[in-house]
Amino acid sequence: MAGGGEHRPYAGEAPAATRVSIIAVGAIAAALAVICAVLAPFARVESATMRVAHPDRRALDDANWRRPIWHWESLRASCILGGALLSLATPLPPVLLVAAAGLAPSIVVRSRAGAVRSRAHLATTHLLRATEAGLRSGASLPEALRRACGAASENPIARRPFVDALRAFDLGAPLDRALRASADGATDQRSRIALDTLAMGIASRLPYDRAGILVAAVADRLTFEERLDEEIRARTAGLRSQVLLLALVVPALAAYLAFTVPSLAATLAQPIGRFVLVPAALSLEVIGVIASRRAIEGALR
Repeated sequence: MAGGGEHRPYAGEAPAATRVSIIAVGAIAAALAVICAVLAPFARVESATMRVAHPDRRALDDANWRRPIWHWESLRASCILGGALLSLATPLPPVLLVAAAGLAPSIVVRSRAGAVRSRAHLATTHLLRATEAGLRSGASLPEALRRACGAASENPIARRPFVDALRAFDLGAPLDRALRASADGATDQRSRIALDTLAMGIASRLPYDRAGILVAAVADRLTFEERLDEEIRARTAGLRSQVLLLALVVPALAAYLAFTVPSLAATLAQPIGRFVLVPAALSLEVIGVIASRRAIEGALR
């Protein structure tokens, strides 16, 4: 046993452990490279060419995200790292999992921001109703807007364009120009219509009672659009449920056939199944769901 030819029964397992550790280190290095590539455009560099607006900035503001943007990108980097580690334990393509993990935070925050904007539509109508009441009581249009914005303090998205216009008016800009400038920067079509109408009434120098009638007409139009949207959503609720159900039936059927038909399971386990068939099927499923939702949103607009 003292010689150099001693027997080592577990000597053959060391390379396997080495290979596993190399794979883990490679996955971590790839995740760090992706993190650096994501965070590079947001580094604090004095060059003007590096000042790029974040694509999720408006959605984060609407979703009431009050932390620095690098916190959000750190969350995305954590999701990417989780997807890279998950790819080591599953036969799915690593590129597909990493891409899905990187896009998941943006999809979630944009969905939440869309829900907040939907609630802001109703708040905009209430704000116009409050403005109409102020005008009919004899208050000036700026004072009526201030009171209405104060009453809608629980919904900052609805009152944001009106508050911006009043702030510009306080700084010396004409109220009609301030309203038009705020309408140009507004993303909501309903807020843009309301601001343009108010600016038109101010430019025409309408008296307070006539201005109240104009604001009431805009509020009536927004109320009609809200009821129309609710009716369209109610009529298409069954169709949307059917689309999601059909989107879930296909993967469930594929999983059932993979368990019951060994040849299909073997085909999906091969590289052509993992890197071609499964990603193509998932991509078609996602495209179909997105296309159906876009069609409904187009009808609502």
